[in-house]
Amino acid sequence: MHTRAPGCSGLFDVSHMGQLRWHGADRIKFLESVLVGDIASLKEGESKLSLITSPEGGIIDDTVLANAGDSVYMVVNGACKHGDMAHFKEQIAAFNGDVSFEYLDNLSLVAVQGKGAMAAVQSLVPNGIDLAKVPFLKGFDTTLAGIPGCRLTRCGYTGEDGFELSVPDSGAVQLAEALLKDPTVKPAGLGARDSLRLEAGLCLYGNDIDLTTTPVEGGLTWTIGGPKTRRRTEQGGAILHQ
Repeated sequence: MHTRAPGCSGLFDVSHMGQLRWHGADRIKFLESVLVGDIASLKEGESKLSLITSPEGGIIDDTVLANAGDSVYMVVNGACKHGDMAHFKEQIAAFNGDVSFEYLDNLSLVAVQGKGAMAAVQSLVPNGIDLAKVPFLKGFDTTLAGIPGCRLTRCGYTGEDGFELSVPDSGAVQLAEALLKDPTVKPAGLGARDSLRLEAGLCLYGNDIDLTTTPVEGGLTWTIGGPKTRRRTEQGGAILHQ
């Protein structure tokens, strides 16, 4: 209720999520071979939700990834992250190209969600950054509460406005305490986050979608955009490219 209240926001610790960074000249080509959607069209700083799928079309995991300029930054579900990485390694072994990833296990992740999130986070970013001008699903590397090596993305999984803040483990407590000095920010647990995402109609892996669910069955066809060969429908007994 606090997260939904005018001028307020909830602080969620989502550090269990897996954070990865992709490198190599062929990273986009590889990612488009293991994910649905048009990854190549992402401009620097832009993010999107995508799905990691099996050869049979089942959903291995959902993920948000961003064009971070000289790399791709990716966040995957905590319960799936080790399985995701094993799948990626298997696919890389069969891929003829220049691609690699690193697991950023030295980073924490917090989400500030709610109508007051922008005001709360604005006080922690360097002078000259106006968060009102940062569109949804846009992110960048920055300093937060004086902590270097952070990444800010305008996104979340509550149905509210907000930001996900990646921070080095060594600065995670400092960042959380800086946010909680604002009386409009209150800590919230993942049970509250689950209620928020459910009422916003957002899927939770392991509950609403899993390896037995295809993107079509999960109502996630909107994630499949991109080259015409990536999306097909059956019509009148024939398979037609869209």
